Amino acid sequence: MPERDQAPARDPAQAGKPAKAPTRDPGGEPPARISATPAARAAIRRLRAARGKDLMFVQSAGCCAGSVPMCFPDGEYITGDADLLLGMIEGCPFYIDARIQQSWNDVPLILDVAQGDPEGFSLGPGSGLRFVTRASACPLPEA
Repeated sequence: MPERDQAPARDPAQAGKPAKAPTRDPGGEPPARISATPAARAAIRRLRAARGKDLMFVQSAGCCAGSVPMCFPDGEYITGDADLLLGMIEGCPFYIDARIQQSWNDVPLILDVAQGDPEGFSLGPGSGLRFVTRASACPLPEA
């Protein structure tokens, strides 16, 4: 079972507007939108220790790298107004384009690791491993 970090809350006044969510929940218990398997958490801790720097994740939109999570040194990827902070995993922010999250029907994502080389410019979690996102079956939107 993946472990969940606290997901940030969105201001109700901002509903329907793509915006960066705060890094901390200003109150209440919002539903988690990102979690991670123990293997992914261990890989993040190893990678951070090896690099000596904080990390960040961005869920790729599918252009060059397909639909995979990309791992960067924190701040190397410039986020914009359309990027939504899904939550923090091991202290690392995890972003996704709000339009992609909405098109996936806001299904909670699970960060994991799998065999294979990292995609594109992503940092790898270890020799022969790559980060992947998994999700439960995406529900169909209501008509």
